[in-house]
Amino acid sequence: MINKNFKSSLQHIEFQVIWRRLISIVEDQARTLMKTAFSPVVRESGDLSAAVFDPQGRMLAQAITGTPGHVNSTAAAVPHFLSEYPPAELKPGDHLITNDPWIASGHLHDVTVVSPVFLADRLIALFACTCHQLDIGGLGQGPDGKSVYEEGLYIPVMKLVDRGEVNQDLLRIIEGNVRTPYEVRGDILSYVAANETSGVKLLDMMREYGLDNLDYTGNEIIERSRQGMLEEIRKLPKGTTHNSITLDGYDKPVEIVCALTVADDEISIDFAGSTEASTKGINLVLNYTQAYANYGIRCVVGAHIPNNTGSLSPIKISAPEGSILNVQRPWPVCARHIIGQFLPDAVMGCLAQLLPEKVPAEGASSLWGVQIRGGPEVDASCNYDNPSADGRRYEMLIFNSGGTGARPDQDGMSATGFPSGVRAMPVEVVENMGPVVIWRKELLADSCGAGKWRGGLGQVVEVGTIDESPFLLFAMFDRTANPARGRMGGEDGKVGTVRVKHGKTLNPKGVQLIEPGQRLELLLPGGGGFGDKGQRNAAHREQDKLASLVSD
Repeated sequence: MINKNFKSSLQHIEFQVIWRRLISIVEDQARTLMKTAFSPVVRESGDLSAAVFDPQGRMLAQAITGTPGHVNSTAAAVPHFLSEYPPAELKPGDHLITNDPWIASGHLHDVTVVSPVFLADRLIALFACTCHQLDIGGLGQGPDGKSVYEEGLYIPVMKLVDRGEVNQDLLRIIEGNVRTPYEVRGDILSYVAANETSGVKLLDMMREYGLDNLDYTGNEIIERSRQGMLEEIRKLPKGTTHNSITLDGYDKPVEIVCALTVADDEISIDFAGSTEASTKGINLVLNYTQAYANYGIRCVVGAHIPNNTGSLSPIKISAPEGSILNVQRPWPVCARHIIGQFLPDAVMGCLAQLLPEKVPAEGASSLWGVQIRGGPEVDASCNYDNPSADGRRYEMLIFNSGGTGARPDQDGMSATGFPSGVRAMPVEVVENMGPVVIWRKELLADSCGAGKWRGGLGQVVEVGTIDESPFLLFAMFDRTANPARGRMGGEDGKVGTVRVKHGKTLNPKGVQLIEPGQRLELLLPGGGGFGDKGQRNAAHREQDKLASLVSD
């Protein structure tokens, strides 16, 4: 007779091996996306999510590569797919698609593909990915649309591939509504390929270990993660804390108001009191609000616990319908990240009152994405879709980041994409996409907030064209009026500036023309400091001065 404890130990070891294999598979899924996608936004910057789900639509494992906005939104999206196409209606070779902002990642520019995996005609798992689509038609990515109908092509939840047969009619509709049909088609089919190859790897693993389902493994992953999160929550002081952040907004400031309550078995976040919905496309759907608010909690509470349906379940997030954090169709949402990527700062400001020595200062937070369009159709009247124009047009999105907030025991990180995790594209890649030149890209001295630990620095980015031709800027920038705040006596970071080099200051949001011969110059904001600057180590201060990071 086998010793019961010995059998349990073997089962635990096998569980850990399978868990590690699942993580490896979804990381390979993300890498496949980056290797096969046509868009450099996915290929170079990693603006994506990749994850595996059980047949109930519970996220079991996610790739570390990817953004919280994509990952946590995808976790909420898959159950919606299954409500439209119940497991009994799915067949081997099926792949589902949508870019519905209210189901998936908050704007039409993110496409989600969900792919079921079968073993002996039984649904055992689903792979899902969400990737940023550079071009989805409409006006182009920016906050200028008056409704979601102006922001691009809407794809409801439907079959992209039916039993191995690609829906060519759907692809033709998509291609007919975008400016770069070849690239968009290639991107979407690369999502299918990444999910499909991941399904093959999962089946290989299951055959290797003699598994015919993932029921035990999935339940263990969810329950262990949930219990681990509950243990961390129970260590926190109980009660309610409040915080607010003022952002630039489009034509008036936006106030994010947050109340965080810690109970024995959950953390709840309420955004009541936040600014009402905007007529511009800086609004958030609740799904995206929850994605980044969740991330703010997970950065501080139970950061070592895997992110999945189990660990997310004790966190409850609400925002009033009609506020900027919870709009309904057809409100414009295209540039929702401008506000959404500040939610971790809002949430962590509440946690700082409970754990003052564990929470960093505020940072630049929102990505400064330079969405530009050029070609013969761009003229001085801002006419950027002239049907009579000939020649090559180009569309590109270049990610840039300011400084993160100083940490309780370290300086902030300079020019680093937190909380998005998105990377900047290499200059060589950018300059290969069109006649665009990055004339300058360097850290911005004195942009950080001083403190015992200083904030991260912003950067200077100078963009022009090799032939001095004009181009359109779809501006989506914040922290040009309201700086990242320091913590525990640390000083605020410096605000950013958007301008024409040697010329006028530009509006930080909205489409604008960079005229012939002009160059766009971005001065990105820095992160706040942590602690009294009088306590800063003299050697650290001297090192910063020698490196020309600060002047004093």
